[in-house]
Amino acid sequence: MSLSDIAISVRGLGKAYTIRHDTHAATTAAEAIMQRLRHPFARRSQREVFWALKDVSFEVKRGEVVGIIGRNGAGKSTLLKILSRITEMTEGEVDLYGRVGSLLEIGTGFHQELTGRENIFLNGAILGMTRAEIARKFDEIVAFAGVEKFLDTPVKRYSSGMYVRLAFAVAAHLRSEILLVDEVLAVGDAEFQRKCLGKMRQVSTDGRTVLFVSHNMASIAALCNSAVLLRSGRVEVAGRVDEAVEQYTRRFEEDAMAAASVLTRLGSGEYRIVRAWTSKPSFLPQEEKRIRFVAQRKGQPCVLSFEAFVLDRSGAVVAQCDSRVLGQYAHGPESVAGEFCITSPWLKPGTYRVRLILASNSYVDVLEDACQLVVSPEMPYPFTAPAHATDEGVVLADFSLQLSHLPDEQGVPVAAGRSN
Repeated sequence: MSLSDIAISVRGLGKAYTIRHDTHAATTAAEAIMQRLRHPFARRSQREVFWALKDVSFEVKRGEVVGIIGRNGAGKSTLLKILSRITEMTEGEVDLYGRVGSLLEIGTGFHQELTGRENIFLNGAILGMTRAEIARKFDEIVAFAGVEKFLDTPVKRYSSGMYVRLAFAVAAHLRSEILLVDEVLAVGDAEFQRKCLGKMRQVSTDGRTVLFVSHNMASIAALCNSAVLLRSGRVEVAGRVDEAVEQYTRRFEEDAMAAASVLTRLGSGEYRIVRAWTSKPSFLPQEEKRIRFVAQRKGQPCVLSFEAFVLDRSGAVVAQCDSRVLGQYAHGPESVAGEFCITSPWLKPGTYRVRLILASNSYVDVLEDACQLVVSPEMPYPFTAPAHATDEGVVLADFSLQLSHLPDEQGVPVAAGRSN
C-alpha cells in the first residue's frame, strides 16, 4: 500500500488514565483537617494506572468505511476522541491525511446559545471551510436534517433527536476527507438511521473515509469494507468485516455463557446448555436462520424438549419455537446437539437476542442470552420505497398482490380502488 492510498495510520497507540482509590475520603472540610492532624504522614489514597488503549495499530485506506466494534469499555470512543484531537494519547503515533469531521457525542462542536443556522456556519469554520463553501451546502444540510421550522431557534431548545439529526447532517455534508461517527445514531428514529447509513455509503463512494463505531452488527456488516475489533483496549481483529463480526459474536456468546452461572440460572439442572451460536454472523431478512446449541447431562437422565425464543431490543418475543409441536424429544442422552431452523417470518433488520430452554415436566435449564441473531438492513423486496412503507409491524411480510380491473355501474372498466 503506497503512502498516497492511506487516510489513517495508527502505530503503537496507547492511552493511560490514573485512577485514584480512596476508601477513607473525607466528606467535609472539617473532617479532612482532623484526618490530616491525626495522621499527618498517612497516604490517603492509592493510585492505579488504567490503560484504556494499549499497542493499537492499524491502517485505513482512502475511501474505506471501517467499523470499530467491541464491548462497552473496549476503548472505541477513546480511540475516536484521540483521532479527533479531543484527547491526547499517552504513547504511539497517529497520522491523518485530510480534514477530519466528527460526530462523537450529541452536541460536540455545537454552541448551546446559537441557533441551528449559526451552528452550521460555526462547525464549517471549525473544519476550516470558507463561508461560501458552507453556503453552497447549506440547503442540503437543512433538508437532510429536517429542521427547517427550527433553524433560527437556539439549539439548547432542540430535542435529542433534532440535535443529532442536525449534527450528523453538518458532519456528513461539509467537506472533510475523514468522517468519524460514534454510536450517536442510535438516538435517531428508524427512518433517519436509514438515511444516515445511505449517506455514509454515498460519502465513501466520493473517496472520503469513514470510521463508524456501532454495537449494531447488522449495520456494520452492511456498511463497512473492513472492521477493527477492540477487546480491553487492544486490537483483537483488524481486517475483513465478517471475521471481525464473527469473532465479536463468538466473544459475546462466550462472555454470556460465563456470566450465566449455573447457580443463578433457572431450572432443575439435570442438563445444562454449554454452548449456543448462530450458523452465520448475520442473515438477510428472507434467509433461513439457524440457531445451534449443545447441552450436557449434569444429573439424572430425563426426557427433554427444547424451546427457542427470539426477542427484540425491547424484550418482546418476536418468534417462539418449541420441539413439542413437532413431536421431537431427546430421551436421556449424555449430551445432545440441536439446531433450530427458522424459515419464516422475515425478521426486520436489527440485532435480536435468543433465549434457549430445556424442559421436562418443568424447566431443566433456562439460558436468557444464549446468543445474538443479527439481521442485515438490506430489504428483501425487489424495489425501494419510502421508509414508512416498512416501518409498521414487528416482522416483514412475505406477500404478493394481484390487481384487476372492475366495471363501474355504467359497465366501464376502472382501476380497483378508484375514488370519486
